[in-house]
Amino acid sequence: MLETASLPTLSTKRTERTTLRSRLAVENCMVQHLLAIDDVKDDFEAILKWAIEFKRLWKQGDEVALNFLPLDTLAIGSIYEKPSTRTRVSFEVGVQRLGGSALTLLKNDIQLGKSETVGDTSQVLSRFLGGMTYRCFGHEDVAELAKHATVPVINALSNKHHPCQAAADLMTVMEHHDDTEGLTVAWVGDGNNVLHDLMLACAMLGINVRYACPEGYEPAEDVAERANALASRNHSTIVHTTDPIEAVAGAHVVYTDVFVSMGEEHLEDKMAAFDGYQVNEAMVEHMDDNWSFMHCLPAHRGEEVTDWVMDHEQSIVFDQAENRMWAQMSLMTYLMNRGAWDMMCEFMAVE
Repeated sequence: MLETASLPTLSTKRTERTTLRSRLAVENCMVQHLLAIDDVKDDFEAILKWAIEFKRLWKQGDEVALNFLPLDTLAIGSIYEKPSTRTRVSFEVGVQRLGGSALTLLKNDIQLGKSETVGDTSQVLSRFLGGMTYRCFGHEDVAELAKHATVPVINALSNKHHPCQAAADLMTVMEHHDDTEGLTVAWVGDGNNVLHDLMLACAMLGINVRYACPEGYEPAEDVAERANALASRNHSTIVHTTDPIEAVAGAHVVYTDVFVSMGEEHLEDKMAAFDGYQVNEAMVEHMDDNWSFMHCLPAHRGEEVTDWVMDHEQSIVFDQAENRMWAQMSLMTYLMNRGAWDMMCEFMAVE
C-alpha cells in the first residue's frame, strides 16, 4: 500500500504549475532581441571576436568548433518580405552548422499582416520556434514582431536598420586592419539603413566615420544622435559632408551601397542627386595607401562603383559577404543560447 505522503497533492501540483508559469514569464521578459546593432552594445566587440576566432577554428577543422551545436533541437524561422541571396543563404547555412533546423517562410507562405496581425503571428510562431529572423520593409513591423515574441527576434533588414550587415562589416574591418585605433571609415552614398548601423557599430568600437551624402539624403536624425553619443563615449568622431572627396581623404576604408534601394524604384529623379558620388580610381587616390573597399552587395557596377574598384585586390566585398554567416552565427548563439556562447568564449579565450 502506497503511503499518501508519497503522492503529490492537488495543491502541490497547482503550486508547481504556478511556479513554472512565473518562471517562464520571467524568462520571456528576459528575451533579448536584435533590432539595431546598438542593442548589443555591451558585448559587441566580444561578439565580433567570437565570430573571427570561431571562423578560424572551424576552417582549421577544430573538433570542438565542428561539433559545437548550440542550436541543437531548435527550429529557427526566417521570414522574408524581400527577395534575398546573402541573407537567406547565410542564415540557413549558419543555423544548420550550429545544429539547428532552418525554416524559411516567404511572404506568401504565411498570413503575417494580412489575415492575421503581426502580433498574433509572432505569438503563434514563438510556440514552435527557438528564434526568428525577419527581413521586411517597415521597421515598425519587426519591432511589432519582437514586442509579442517570447523567443529572440533578429532584424535581418528593415528600412531603418540592418544590424547583421553591420556586424559582418566590422568583423571584416577587424580581420583586415589589426589595429582599429585611429581608423577612419568613409561612406559615400545614400544615408540609408546600412549607414545607420555602420555608424552605430563604428562608434561602439571607437572608429571614426566620415559620411558624404547629398542634401536631402542624410541619415535619420535620431540614429545620428545615438551614433554621436556612442562616438563621444568611445573617443571617436562622426563627420558629415556633401563632398565625397572630403569624406575619403586619408580614410582607410571606403564603403558604398546602391543609390536606389529595393522598393525605391519609383524615385526616378534620385540618381541625379548622386552625380559625382561614384567610387572609382580617381576617388580612391585620395585615400590611405592601404585602403579597403566595402559594399554590402548586390552592386550596380558602373553606377555607385566601377569594375576597377570592385575587382581590385584591396576590395574586400566578398569577405564581407561570407562574414554575414559567421557574424550571424555568433549573434544567434549569443541571443538563443547564451550559456553555450559564454562557454565557447572561454574555450577560445575571447574577452
